[in-house]
Amino acid sequence: MTDSTLEPGEFFHEVWVEGVRKHFPGEPKASYVAQWADSPEWERQSAAAVHEQVAEFVRLSAGATAKLSREQKGKFVALCWIAQIHKHFDAPKPSYVADWDDLPEWHRETDSDIFERIESAL
Repeated sequence: MTDSTLEPGEFFHEVWVEGVRKHFPGEPKASYVAQWADSPEWERQSAAAVHEQVAEFVRLSAGATAKLSREQKGKFVALCWIAQIHKHFDAPKPSYVADWDDLPEWHRETDSDIFERIESAL
């Protein structure tokens, strides 16, 4: 269970891991479910940044994000993550910056879970 008292990046990461374990068909790659302490620094920075972007979006919308569809929420997380990938990598792999429609279902569901968990924690 994720503890909302975790630092923002770690909270994001824990919800990601929970989502992967829930939605991934079969056994996920070890890197998808790595411990926070074992995550690369760029990934930890990105997780914290995207958490803050979602939280600020919810706050600035005065809670109106509750009216967004689950897909819209997931798309927001995915787009924020793509921006972080571009921040940290000059030439990222195409799969790192894939559009929403090109993401596997498990990834889309996990991104949607992340938004909803951050939203509900505020």
